[in-house]
Amino acid sequence: MTPEKTWVGVDVSKASLDVYLLPQGTTLQVSNTEAGVQELIAQFKPIAPYLVVAESTGGLERTLVCGLQSAAIPVAIANPRKVKGFATALGKAKTDKLDAEVIARFAQSVNLQAQAMITASAQQLSDLVHRRQQLVEIQVAEKNRLSRASTIVQADIEEHLKHLEQRIDSLNQQIQTLGQQQADWQRKDKILQSVKGIGPVTAALCLVELPELGKLSEKQIARLVGVAINHDSGKHKGKRMIAGGRTRVRCGLYMATLVATRHNPVIRDFYQRLLAKGKLKLVALVACMRKLLVILNAMIRDNKLWQDPV
Repeated sequence: MTPEKTWVGVDVSKASLDVYLLPQGTTLQVSNTEAGVQELIAQFKPIAPYLVVAESTGGLERTLVCGLQSAAIPVAIANPRKVKGFATALGKAKTDKLDAEVIARFAQSVNLQAQAMITASAQQLSDLVHRRQQLVEIQVAEKNRLSRASTIVQADIEEHLKHLEQRIDSLNQQIQTLGQQQADWQRKDKILQSVKGIGPVTAALCLVELPELGKLSEKQIARLVGVAINHDSGKHKGKRMIAGGRTRVRCGLYMATLVATRHNPVIRDFYQRLLAKGKLKLVALVACMRKLLVILNAMIRDNKLWQDPV
């Protein structure tokens, strides 16, 4: 008789990990520390869970994921929005007490893939890229403040902007230096940057945040990033839009697409054709984002540099 599969839902908070085992109905709670994760691993070993699933929490789940992967226990990260939608479909309010159970039932119902194990250097790269994005957001906010600041504080804001620029430049260098030390990074980085519109920052972002690039189909990679979600129903054709997925990658691709619509002949011509058909600029940009992503995916898959059309 085939043993029944066990799905595990984990509600992650800063202090604790609330766990629900399905179909057993067992609940556990441990601290969100390395010691707490080791306690969970000891509980999981006799059960051999089919999959452990936690929501993305902006980094609070890292100790759990790293610990489970080191113990060869499959673990996946779920999009919180999708879990919330699943809970609503079940007719349940997504309260704290229901979280772990809902996540476990979500894991059982949805075909999630276990996270690929990330190396220490890859994690360092991810941390550097995230830190760079944080500083860029602060930089944008400070530039906005400068435009409407009183004279007495303008000098202070300008000084802060100079410091931010130096820190961002330093992080750019660290990202490139560490990336060049990774196996396969140079090859993929060269391929991505051969595309007009993709610079070193966007290339690094894709390599860090989208390791699946080149390994999935067009539809799978577009769905993973969250581009070109349609709202069609029968004969009605809804607007194409973006939602869910890898937000950081999507933001980077958006900026790259803006550049590509001016300087990349394939994306530029595609964009102009869409506008000529009466498409709204935002709708056309979303379509171009998807096209650019599909091109990058195919280039990495086929190990080919960009070539301008003849």
